[in-house]
Amino acid sequence: MKLLRITNGRVIDPAQNLDRVLDLWIQGEAILGLGPQPQLIPNEVIDAAGMIVCPGLIDMHVHLREPGREEDETIATGSAAALAGGVTTVACMPNTEPPIDHQAAAEFVYLQAERAGNANVFPIGCITKERKGAELAEIGGLVEGGAVAFTDDDSPVVSADIMRRALEYCRMFDKPVLSHAEDLELTKGGVMHEGIESMRLGLRGMPAAAEEVMIHRDIELAR
Repeated sequence: MKLLRITNGRVIDPAQNLDRVLDLWIQGEAILGLGPQPQLIPNEVIDAAGMIVCPGLIDMHVHLREPGREEDETIATGSAAALAGGVTTVACMPNTEPPIDHQAAAEFVYLQAERAGNANVFPIGCITKERKGAELAEIGGLVEGGAVAFTDDDSPVVSADIMRRALEYCRMFDKPVLSHAEDLELTKGGVMHEGIESMRLGLRGMPAAAEEVMIHRDIELAR
């Protein structure tokens, strides 16, 4: 089996509190050692000077657009781009068309990711059906389909009652809820952050309180 030596790279591994320039020795899928290994003769040497060598990164907020907007991105192209950048696992948002609000939609993501064979892809399910905030999505079915978390992405769950029930359901399955913290009444018509610059430009600003009040609400509901 081919023996690979990656040399001159900055090796970073938080699990081992490691951050320094070292040689890394790999055979197959196993790391054989770090630093000088005079007893080993590599079949291939990669000079990683000026580069970082680390465990695969994880991105918990990606938009893969499939199904519905494949002209922008697909699971195959997005996961390939992730892998090229050192990201080996991604979690995709449910703002697709149709949204990931039922079991079959979550299973579709896994199927497409498996076909692509690039980075690992995990679906995040909707909190509410069609992300409309009116009715809870099929939380149990989505968990069974492989959803790793729940959010309505860029749509806030306006109803405190629905958010409270979503938190209760997700706690049963030990799944996190990702809140889009925005009070739509406070951000209505806004085009930028509210502050000195918005006043200077004469543009409608969105106050920080629009996020703060929703965060406070959701923290209280989660208690």
